[in-house]
Amino acid sequence: MASESIHPASAPSRRVVVAAVGAAGLALTLNACGSEDDSSSSSSDTAAAGSVLGKTSDIPEGGGKIFKDSGVVVTQPTAGEFKAFSSKCTHQGCAVTGITNGVITCPCHKSEFSVTDGSVKKGPATQPLPEEKITVSGDSISLA
Repeated sequence: MASESIHPASAPSRRVVVAAVGAAGLALTLNACGSEDDSSSSSSDTAAAGSVLGKTSDIPEGGGKIFKDSGVVVTQPTAGEFKAFSSKCTHQGCAVTGITNGVITCPCHKSEFSVTDGSVKKGPATQPLPEEKITVSGDSISLA
């Protein structure tokens, strides 16, 4: 009977295991912290210029309306004054979902922005919502 020497399969070294775990953790961290925010683009992800968003009567004074499909928030800070901003939060790119008491809110991390100028009222966002160009003709609001 021939005897063969049985060698246990070699396990990866501790150094290899630690390096693999570290690389996996780094990949997860970078993916989780990655932001889809590209503040250099404003209307590229929104509806085409000239698209009618809505009517002036749709926008409450001191508040606004989110046009989700167009990626735009239109506000009316004072009677007859209309402003538009990107609906993409500058913190991590979530879509804003609410407008209450003169404040546009992001549901992801609770950043708040002014309906008057898009400026940050409460972080974690540090950059204002980018302004969008609109035109008001009669009672119609359109992207410029």
